[in-house]
Order: sequence, then structure tokens, then C-alpha cells
Amino acid sequence: MRRVEIESFLKSFLLFFLSMTLLILALFYINYQKELQNLDRELIAQMNLCSYTLNCSEYKIDFIPKVDKFTFRLYKNSKEIYSLYPIKKSDDFFLKIYIPYNIYNIKVSILYKKTIKELLVTLLIVIILSILFSFYSLYPLRQALLLTREFIKDILHDVNTPMATIRLNLSLLKNEIGENRKIGRIERAIDNLLLLQENLKHYLLSHKLEIENINLKKLVVDRVEMIEKNYPNLIYNIDIESNIYIKTNKKGLTRIIDNIISNSSKYNIANGKVDISYQKEKKILTISDSGIGIKYPSKVFNRFYKEHDRGVGIGLHIVKKLCDELNINISLDSKVGVGTTIFLNFH
Repeated sequence: MRRVEIESFLKSFLLFFLSMTLLILALFYINYQKELQNLDRELIAQMNLCSYTLNCSEYKIDFIPKVDKFTFRLYKNSKEIYSLYPIKKSDDFFLKIYIPYNIYNIKVSILYKKTIKELLVTLLIVIILSILFSFYSLYPLRQALLLTREFIKDILHDVNTPMATIRLNLSLLKNEIGENRKIGRIERAIDNLLLLQENLKHYLLSHKLEIENINLKKLVVDRVEMIEKNYPNLIYNIDIESNIYIKTNKKGLTRIIDNIISNSSKYNIANGKVDISYQKEKKILTISDSGIGIKYPSKVFNRFYKEHDRGVGIGLHIVKKLCDELNINISLDSKVGVGTTIFLNFH
């Protein structure tokens, strides 16, 4: 199951199981108290019978001086459970019928163990019912996700053909009329669409990420070389040692770096710069720009949040999602009109 399906399953299971468990515990507690009362009623009934026949092997008999207590009632203390009865033609003594407290405690313990066994069996049944209920409630979600994935697969596959046609014809157009600012804008738009396509692929169709040993500088240089041709007025500075290797998923890290550098370039100022550096001791990759900045930095990782008309607001949300999957701690510092700095801590 996918992460969202597992999360939905666990929440449904916990909601059903905990609510049923609380209800069952309350019912068993009430029933247990009633069983204790029934045990006391049974004891007093047997003692009453014993007071008439005096033939009761389980109970002991004694005579005590009259005290200020009611007869035909059950009394308990740490030593015994007893009841008092009047004696004909005797004004000074009570008939006392009792059992030691440890015998009474054994009866209570048997009742308690019986209740616990019944409770455990009932909870086992509730667990099974909770699992079945969770799978049943999850089924519509799984079907909807399956239909969505299949639909997105078809859309993403069909998009490749017109995109390839556009790029081919754009290349032919450049050969005919040479370099042109309008053609450059179209190329950047195409690159943005391709980046969005890759983001959608990962967002909706992501698979298990395999861990690799990646040369960080080579990866960053490759991604910058791909992006910088769309922003010839920006300066890109890379300060990473050649022998730095990171154990992570290459495609995932590529998506992260692509999105961050693309945003740093897209929202930069004219003749601005993008600085990329790595602190070996702290294992932190820093990507900073001299751009327009972010007004609400705490919201940028929220799905569909955006402060400008460009984009759809899922790029940095996907970056955060990928960072969580790859165990990379991401944070940022931004000031409007000054720029933004993003930190990737590889632990």
C-alpha cells in the first residue's frame, strides 16, 4: 500500500478500535461491579441459610457479644467476611457466620480472571472487526487513487508527444531565424513544463527510493548547466569540494536541487546571482539567491501555496515531501527584497 493508504488505514483502524475498546471497557467494568455485587448477594444468602441449619462446611460459626451493628448484613474487613444473626432467648450474644478474607479474595480473583479472559477474547474480536472495517473503508480511496494514477499516467505519456514536437519545431525555427528573445522565453516555458511534469510524476506515481553514493559537486554542476542556459543574465557560484559524496537517492535529490535552483533563478532579480555551497563539517548544502524574497516563509512548503502568479504551488511541497522520504532536514531563511537561502542538512 502507498503511504496515504497506510495512513488512512491506520487512522480508520485506530478510530474504530479505540472507540469500541473504550465502550467495551466501560461495559465490562459495569458488569464486573455487578458480578461482585452478585457474589456478595450469594454469600449473604448462603450465610442466611447457614444461620437456620447450622450445617455449612464452607463457613465458620462463632458467638460474639452484641455490638452496635445490623443483623442479616454482610460486613468486610481485612481478616474476614461475616454476617451477624440474633439468637433466640439471648440478649447478650450474636451468632456470627464468616469466612476468612483470603477465601473471599480467591472467589474475587476467579471472577476477575474470568472477566479478563472474556475481555481479551472480546478485544481480539474487536481487532479483527477493526481491520475488516478499515479495509472496507479504505477500498473506495484505493479505487479512486488507482483511477487517478492511471489517468495521470495516460496524461503524462500523451504530453510527451506534443512537447517533443514543440521542441523540434522550435529548434528548426532557431536555425531559420537565429537566436531570439521570444524563442528563449518559449524554451524556458518548455523547461518549466518538463520540470512540472517530472514533479507530477513523482508526486502521483512515486516508487520506492533506492540509495546510491552520489558525487554532490558533479550532480550540482550538471543541474546548474541545464538551468543556467535559460537565465543568461544570472551568475551561478558553486563552492563544493570534488570529493564530497552523499548517500541518497539520485533521482530524488535531483528533483530537490532542480526545484530549488529553478525557483532561485525564476524569482531572482536582473543580473542577480545564485550561490551554492556545502559545509563539510555540518553536512549542509546551502542554496542562496539575491531574489525578491518570500513574504511568508513558513507557508512555502504547504501544498498549492504560492505568492506569485507563476507556477502551481506544488514544487516546494514536493521538495519537502522528498526531503522527508530521504531523511534530509530542509529549512529556509528569506527576506523580501533581499533574497532566500535554503539549507539541506544531510545529517
